This record gives sequence, C-alpha cells and structure tokens, in this order.
Amino acid sequence: MEYDEVVRGRRSIRGYLPDPVPRALIEEIIELAMRSPSSMNTQPWRFHVVTGEPLDRIRAGNVERMTAGVPESREFRTGRPFEGVHRERQIGVAKQLFGAMGIARDDAARRQDWVLRGFRQFDAPVCVIITYDRALHGSDDAPFDCGAVATALVNAAWSRGLGAVINSQGIMQSPVVREHASIPADEVIMKAIALGWPDPDFPANAVVSERKPISEAAVFIGFTDG
Repeated sequence: MEYDEVVRGRRSIRGYLPDPVPRALIEEIIELAMRSPSSMNTQPWRFHVVTGEPLDRIRAGNVERMTAGVPESREFRTGRPFEGVHRERQIGVAKQLFGAMGIARDDAARRQDWVLRGFRQFDAPVCVIITYDRALHGSDDAPFDCGAVATALVNAAWSRGLGAVINSQGIMQSPVVREHASIPADEVIMKAIALGWPDPDFPANAVVSERKPISEAAVFIGFTDG
C-alpha cells in the first residue's frame, strides 16, 4: 500500500478470525514500527508478544478479576475522566460501535459483554504488550515514544493485511498480565495491542471513527498563502 492508503484506510479492529499469525510476519511488523523516532534515540520500548495458552490465561484472569470487582491496577497513569468535547467524542464512537453491533441502550447483558471483550483482548489471536524500562518511569519522553511506536505498529500491521486495536482494558489487571506474559519487574506495562486477521463479517470492524477537521486542530502562523 501507499502511505496515504494505510493512514486513511486503517481502522480499529475489534473482531478477529481465529487463524494464527506467523511469528515472522509479527517480527517484520515490529521491526518496521521500531523505525519510529524516539527522544535522543533512547528507544525505550519493549514488546511482549503473547498468543496461545498464555494469552488465554491472561483473558481468563482479566475477566475473573474484573467481574469480581477487583480494582484496576494499571501501571501507567490513567489521568482524569474525559470532559467536554473529549467526552463527547468518546460517547460518539461508542454510539457508532453499539449501532453497528445492534446493541440497544437498555441491553445491559450485551453492553457488559462488549466491555468484557476489551478485557479479553477482543479475542484476537495475538496480543502485543508494550512496556518500557522502569528506570525511565516518571519521564514524559518514554511514554510519548511508546505511543509513537504503537501507532507505527498498527499502521505497519494494516499495510500487511492485519488488523489491530490499541487497548488499555487488556492491561488494567497488571498482576495477571505480568505473570502470564513473564514481564520482569524492571519494566512498566504501558499498553496492549490486539492483533490478528480481521473478521470481515464482524459489524464493528466497518466503523470508521470521525475526525475533526484540520481547521479545529491546526493554527497556521506567519503564512501568506491563504
């Protein structure tokens, strides 16, 4: 694909085929993603790529703890709840997804199942857990750089026919993730990415989230050409 095709065509995939993804292809995608810029070339990222039985144990542990009411233990800061226009955009994409899936506002069971899909890594065959060195914890550069590499990874995956969705729910029960992904204590768990072959029959996969116009996002200073 051309670069513009990847960026404009990519969308978050929340329904996957059960087919396995070859390790060599994942390595190719990660290698491409690691061309992302990082602060002073620190390259703080690590990738824990999980599939099969270990991933099943993470899914089961996440769901068990969340349904039991165990408080989340996400290691990277979550910040305050969204407000204003940011909350409106969050609600807007949720409406798009529920509409595509035919989930009614008063259908508590299906809404709950949709939430639990996130904790199950959207039932994807692969989960990529991004971490960074704990020695860098508290610095803004490391998470900024890891965000850049996550974006590059999902774009690289899309260019190879794979789908992905960047996912926070999957790492909210960090003890479960740390145990079954064998993540060492000197790494901070930042984000998870569900990865696999998109299911063409899963309605939510057709959802393209809306983007605000450039007139709301960019300010041009000093230009004379319009």
